[in-house]
Amino acid sequence: MEKLLTLQKLFLDKVFTKERYLITKINWSNRLIAIKGARGSGKTTLLLQQIKFYLPKDAEPLYASLDNLYFLENNLVDLAEEFVLQGGTHLFLDEVHKYPNWSREIKLIYDQFPKLKTVFTSSSMLEIYKGESDLSRRVVPYYLKELSFREFLYFKTGEKLPILDLEDILKNHKEYAREISTKLNTPFKIF
Repeated sequence: MEKLLTLQKLFLDKVFTKERYLITKINWSNRLIAIKGARGSGKTTLLLQQIKFYLPKDAEPLYASLDNLYFLENNLVDLAEEFVLQGGTHLFLDEVHKYPNWSREIKLIYDQFPKLKTVFTSSSMLEIYKGESDLSRRVVPYYLKELSFREFLYFKTGEKLPILDLEDILKNHKEYAREISTKLNTPFKIF
């Protein structure tokens, strides 16, 4: 487990500070959270940002990617038990679909360690639903969409533009175009 804690520190030191939209929409107080989304959509960064910027000061988190070689010789339930015995409070598991029997072990973790909050991610949508153990009554799922152009503009320029629905854009597109042009000189060039 020490190797995982060392890796966590390295990742946290380099975590990106601009956040995806989903970080404020997740109810992080749930005991078991699943974050699904395409590869490269920002799930790992989301977990690391939650650890670094939003966990209570007295929280003891552990981030682990389940494609780490550590899991060739160690299982998830034993890691969770050791972590809880050492005072761990929040377990963040990335890439669960890369770990055999992940749903069974997450169910055991949920059942055996009622004070432990667990968040897991997967880019394989099918694997989330095909897991051998039924997590449906336990897990609260969220879906992280791919990066929108609005979010890209925020990351590139720092300018936060409002989320608009299609009907509103169709009705008021000229006003929005003028407003965006005053904030950003070249949105099409950036596109």
